[in-house]
Amino acid sequence: MRQGRRGVFLLLGLVVALPLLVSTAETATADRPHWSVARRDSAGLAPDPATTPEAVVQVYAARTHGWRGAVAVHSWIAFKEEGAERYVRFDVVGWRARYGGSVVVRDGWVADAYWAGAEPKLLVDLRGEAAAAAIPRIRAAIESYPHREQYRSWPGPNSNTFTAHIGRAVPELALDLPPTAIGKDYLPNGDVLAKPPGGAGIQLSLFGLAGVTLGIEEGVEFNLLGLALGLDLNPPALRLPGVGRVGM
Repeated sequence: MRQGRRGVFLLLGLVVALPLLVSTAETATADRPHWSVARRDSAGLAPDPATTPEAVVQVYAARTHGWRGAVAVHSWIAFKEEGAERYVRFDVVGWRARYGGSVVVRDGWVADAYWAGAEPKLLVDLRGEAAAAAIPRIRAAIESYPHREQYRSWPGPNSNTFTAHIGRAVPELALDLPPTAIGKDYLPNGDVLAKPPGGAGIQLSLFGLAGVTLGIEEGVEFNLLGLALGLDLNPPALRLPGVGRVGM
């Protein structure tokens, strides 16, 4: 019996450790310049407003800079109203909290900008009438974010806490934040039980340090000390710490 338990713990340890080693090696060997000179230009993922009159809502995530990039991403939301000539983008940026200001930043960068040199990945792309209907609710969720003057890289509240808050408030986004979005499991106001960021299901979390998520978008995901491990069914994939989502 003891040997069986040791085998299970060893297997779990390998499942967690190997992806972390892979992501750490990739981060260590990546040729990324200092954040102050890294590219922040458009990645070409957001449709041109001049040729796309319909409403658009998009959510992005990109690896954070430095050693944190081995385990974590930064996420944000951008949208434009029908007929609008430009996007509105909202991020949470931690350094602003040092000076007593709001950590919620509007239009700090273009909608689909590289994040300190890291290429963003598109997580949500909602358009047309569905996007137009969602935008007022997104604005309301941004205004209701309860940690506007608080920031902690780990376990939260941070940029991923902010994006997850919007996902819970606007379930039609069907937001599936990757397992590397550390902070997404930090529930606002000290709550223990909530909907997952994907909007459909249930999430149990103890201050973002431990918990479990059961969701249509997330599948089954366990969180321990901010590291997430799980199985996604929609579509099938593994959810691994460090490397993120691996599968279809």
